[in-house]
Amino acid sequence: MKRIGVAIIGCGNIAKNHVEAYLAFPDRCRILAVCDIYKDKAREFAARYAVQDVDVEEDYHELLSRADIDLVSICLPPSQHCQVSMDFMQAGKDVVCEKPMAASLEEADRMNRMAEQTGRLLSVISQNRYKNDLFKVKRLLDSRVLGRVLMVRVNSMWYRGSNYYDLWWRGTWENEGGGCTLNHSVHQIDLLNHLVGKPLSVLSVIDNLNHDNSEVEDASISILRYPRMLAQIDVTLCDHDEKQEILIITENATISVPWSLHAVRQLPNGFFEVDEKAMAAIQKRFDAIPDLMHEGHDGQILNVLKAISKEEVLEVSGHDGRNALELIYAIYQSATEKREVELPLDRNSAFYTKEGMLRVVPKFFKKTKSVDNLSGEITLGRN
Repeated sequence: MKRIGVAIIGCGNIAKNHVEAYLAFPDRCRILAVCDIYKDKAREFAARYAVQDVDVEEDYHELLSRADIDLVSICLPPSQHCQVSMDFMQAGKDVVCEKPMAASLEEADRMNRMAEQTGRLLSVISQNRYKNDLFKVKRLLDSRVLGRVLMVRVNSMWYRGSNYYDLWWRGTWENEGGGCTLNHSVHQIDLLNHLVGKPLSVLSVIDNLNHDNSEVEDASISILRYPRMLAQIDVTLCDHDEKQEILIITENATISVPWSLHAVRQLPNGFFEVDEKAMAAIQKRFDAIPDLMHEGHDGQILNVLKAISKEEVLEVSGHDGRNALELIYAIYQSATEKREVELPLDRNSAFYTKEGMLRVVPKFFKKTKSVDNLSGEITLGRN
């Protein structure tokens, strides 16, 4: 089997997850190049993760004509995802792009069109789909053993201190594309779409509660309508506990990710008692689903490598990335216009293009501090 040649574009915090995933499959791929506008940062990155015999570049254009590079990971600020991804696909490379996919729906559509025109694979990172509890809950829901989904509550709770927004590209609508709703809860919003599909409409509020070096929101609350179903998405960067949870209420049980299970049966008076038999049956179904062999970025990267080799179909595409963005920009439109917004989002909406959105979004505070780099590891929330 020919080893797939890989380049990593951008050597910031999230690139660690990509390099470790590629290094986990040495028989399938080899990292040939890393690229960052700060060349010393790229050299240090390669050395830190013991990437051997790797070329270091500061301009990604130097890699476009490399015949030995088959696949690139785009680990750049969101405002740069579209152009860099399109350049590599046009050059004949498959692309793994970090979340969020793009800085607008219009950019996401251009990326997907380029993938279709060139026949290249475009996968948007959705690594939480590759977690055992989530994987098994999806299988349970698809099996209909739980009955109809009635309500979902998504808690996307994070903590980021004020220094977080000192990094040059964070904290502005222009460079970051949005706040925590876009750049943090995109994980849970993708999972919500994955589990129960797209909503009919959304009603939202956003605010900046505790980050005064940022134009963008650090909290949002959204109510989503589906056919005979409701969902709620709560997001913040102010939660010291950082608990991530998806609670799903169905006809036959209440379950959650991380996994928990409760089932009751009603009494003649309409109240309830615990239904141990139902719980045991559902738990047995859950336990019978085999664990994933690889979780997180490793699981998604392995699927991409196998899709390139025609061993599997691509499980997370650019269209999945676009679906998450559509809900996020509908949230921003609802909060800005202070009304319920229906989906799909109209292409005439100001929130379809980056330029249109920039004209109307609220700017909570003025960004006054900006640094080129921030040291230290990122935190990924709890569960």
